[in-house]
Amino acid sequence: MTITIRDCESADLPATVAIFNELIPTTTIAWTDVLITVEGRHQWWERHRARSFPVLVAIDAATTEVVGMASYSDFRNTAGFEGYRFSVEHSVHVRGDQRGNGIGRSLLDGLIDRARQAGVHVMVGAVDADNVDSLRFHERMGFTEVARMPEVGWKHDRWLDLVLIQRILS
Repeated sequence: MTITIRDCESADLPATVAIFNELIPTTTIAWTDVLITVEGRHQWWERHRARSFPVLVAIDAATTEVVGMASYSDFRNTAGFEGYRFSVEHSVHVRGDQRGNGIGRSLLDGLIDRARQAGVHVMVGAVDADNVDSLRFHERMGFTEVARMPEVGWKHDRWLDLVLIQRILS
């Protein structure tokens, strides 16, 4: 499969919504029960663009379909606490039927390149402790576990543990 990584365009937003929403009802990857809307995602995308935060998509060359997305934004409250301005929190999601094909790696590589160009020092991720596949993926990508926070989330009638991971980029 040939994949192209590029900046997200407005026309890509419905596909990114579908990728994210497929996680919500059945997994603890996204700690929400509320499906996102294209309108809400458009507002999110515009906020990212206004801050020069990248939103990347992976396009399957054969079908021209969006099969993954990645982004980063402020880690904590950079506007209120500028000491965090060299750190970002990232997110990578691949369509369920395309996981394990190297798409996540391509997206994260692209995101890390953008972060370095922007002068980012540290990239942080927050991963559900039960998402072993994501934790292993990030470890292979050079991320290190830096904290485990027991029972800070709730979904599917149970407490969830959060794992914070990071990679120093510079």
